[in-house]
Amino acid sequence: MALKKPGKINTNMLLRGGMIMILDVLAIMISFFLGLWFRADFSFENIREVHMAGYLSAIGPWCAITIVVFLCFKLYSSIWAFVSTPEVFRIVGAYGVLAVIGILIFDFDGQMMPRSSMVVGFILSFVSTVFIRFSYRMWLTALRKFSRAAHATGMRNVMLIGAGDAGRALALEFINSDFIRDRLVCVIDDNPVKQGKQLCGIPIVGSRVQIPTAVKRYKVKKIIFAIPSCSARTRKEILDICTTTGCEVQMLPGIFQMVNGDVSVSKLRKVDPQDLLGRDPIKVNLDEIMDYISGKVVLVTGGGGSIGSELCRQIARANPRQLIIFDIYENNAYDIQMELRRDYPEMNLEVLIGSVRNTNRVNYLMEHYRPELIFHAAAHKHVPLMEDSPCEAIKNNVFGTYKMAQAAAKYGVKRFVLISTDKAVNPTNIMGASKRLCEMVVQMMNRESATEFVAVRFGNVLGSNGSVIPLFKKQIEAGGPVTVTHPDIIRYFMTIPEAVSLVLQAGYYARGGEIFILDMGEPVKIDTMARNMIRLSGYEPDVDIQIEYTGLRPGEKLYEELLMKEEGMQETANKLIHIGHPIEMDDGEFKEHLEILDKASRSEAGDMKQIVAKLVPTYHPTAEEPQQVRAEEAREQAAREEKGELQQV
Repeated sequence: MALKKPGKINTNMLLRGGMIMILDVLAIMISFFLGLWFRADFSFENIREVHMAGYLSAIGPWCAITIVVFLCFKLYSSIWAFVSTPEVFRIVGAYGVLAVIGILIFDFDGQMMPRSSMVVGFILSFVSTVFIRFSYRMWLTALRKFSRAAHATGMRNVMLIGAGDAGRALALEFINSDFIRDRLVCVIDDNPVKQGKQLCGIPIVGSRVQIPTAVKRYKVKKIIFAIPSCSARTRKEILDICTTTGCEVQMLPGIFQMVNGDVSVSKLRKVDPQDLLGRDPIKVNLDEIMDYISGKVVLVTGGGGSIGSELCRQIARANPRQLIIFDIYENNAYDIQMELRRDYPEMNLEVLIGSVRNTNRVNYLMEHYRPELIFHAAAHKHVPLMEDSPCEAIKNNVFGTYKMAQAAAKYGVKRFVLISTDKAVNPTNIMGASKRLCEMVVQMMNRESATEFVAVRFGNVLGSNGSVIPLFKKQIEAGGPVTVTHPDIIRYFMTIPEAVSLVLQAGYYARGGEIFILDMGEPVKIDTMARNMIRLSGYEPDVDIQIEYTGLRPGEKLYEELLMKEEGMQETANKLIHIGHPIEMDDGEFKEHLEILDKASRSEAGDMKQIVAKLVPTYHPTAEEPQQVRAEEAREQAAREEKGELQQV
């Protein structure tokens, strides 16, 4: 579309302003003449000549004065299609000034014009001024209603939840926009004062309990959640009701939209699984994090991954002296490099490609850059893939960690933080067993060096590479089926930023040897999450989109644990971060086993899982007996979770 020349735009503005001025002048003349007519008992013959002469002599100067006052109040600079309350206030202000001027300069002895006719003319003039400016908007609204009525067969009925400021802004956009093809038919709000009333002409039909009834009554196909300031628990309760309706659900991203005044249909998003967790976002002490990272040289291994890249983002905000990203996968490393250089152009950033398994590369990195803090996130993490390649899990996870830890101790790193997983607790897969070995390595290294070695253990993170949430979204978009391994499987979930912020604060608490356990809240039943995601996308599970149970994958548990019985639990200042006590072990014997494990992994030993089981007594490679023993318990736990009775682990 070609842009208009500035001169053309000014000409159009002048023409529009001139036309409104002409209309104002005509309205003023007619208004005051009608005032005379009203005074003469609605008879033109009864208008006295002296009054008509007074009207004719005064109306010209009065029109000129009125136009000048209107110009001062910028009544000719509004956009016709969007005039609203501010324009009315400006008109009221202008007429207030005109009333004072009229009293000061005109003869009010009743000889020029009767006082009553002047008052009536003044009132009619005000009404006509308002009408002129709102008539175009009223005309557009009528045209929209006519157009929508003509195309009603292709429109979806929409329910709005929330009759506050955000809801009102959305309702106005539905009414005024030429581009929205859906129709807002009803509003839900829990405030009893608002129920039975209207929001921008749309009926407020009741509270959240009326949602299913209103959906049927108004034939609603889509629900918009517009309460950005509500608590996470309230949001979950309302969304749980919405999942029973079969409607597609959209919502505003958050309260900051209200602060910025940025509320529109274009800002709506689909419901995220995080909205269904039923808890508020986790908060950390940013001052503590800033204190121990600011001015330090920080190294993040695996810095291009889901957790590693978020670590880099949050570390960058803490103003490190230098941030070093180390990753073997160049595409991910490049992406986070470009992002950080754009967002933090002044930061001293180094992005290096290499493997934690390469001793020479690791030693060069440590000697050349001398990091003071290391966050070790480099690891193979996909459970089914590692079951088929157990030697690679050991090479990368265990010995990559061991080599990084040895280099950290050798070059005087102050603190080394290992990113671990709940799968390391009573592992039934080689990935979890390898991470348990990593925890044992850092605890052993902590006893042998001045470096403070710690591990941070947490569960699944929403939206990470390879997690179920992105998979479910893709499967729903493709029309299904949605694959769930087992109807009773449950998992702990946390967002990536939440997990990383707690990792950083755990690093602040570290004194060496601890295994920090992050409180993941209540576990979530994966089958329930999948069904809710389908419903909130506007489909019915097992009708529109099928759910298929594929069976537990090799090494997969029905539920994960965060703590072994032997570890115990100790609280920190942050109630969401706990400390598991180190388990005593013979470091000399452990090193001997590591040598055997190293040789076996490099020789591609076929019995790698059995070898690992000797080092990790809680590891059960077959996973058969533990799964059978815990299956019934998991079902009972999932049932309690659905009833809201599950206690925090």
